Amino acid sequence: MNIEHGEGTTKGRYFHPAEGGPTAELTYSVAGESPIIIDRTEVPEAYRGQGMGVALVARAVEDMRAAGRKIMPLCPFAVSQFRKHPEWRDLLPC
Repeated sequence: MNIEHGEGTTKGRYFHPAEGGPTAELTYSVAGESPIIIDRTEVPEAYRGQGMGVALVARAVEDMRAAGRKIMPLCPFAVSQFRKHPEWRDLLPC
């Protein structure tokens, strides 16, 4: 699954670029040097049931862990994934 990442000074996103179709995307805000705030995960109907949403969150977890950053999940989907994956809880700020 091809997931790309882009980050500016205050916002970032992980996305699966689709050729001629809808794009699956996770967006976040940058809150200082360490935490990011996952504010939205959008998976078009065409990708539902294929693990695309989980893959987006997992990629964010992998990258932020490698960078030594924390994650504050605010989007309901990301919150549910953090509940399902206790091995990710070390990335929560509290």
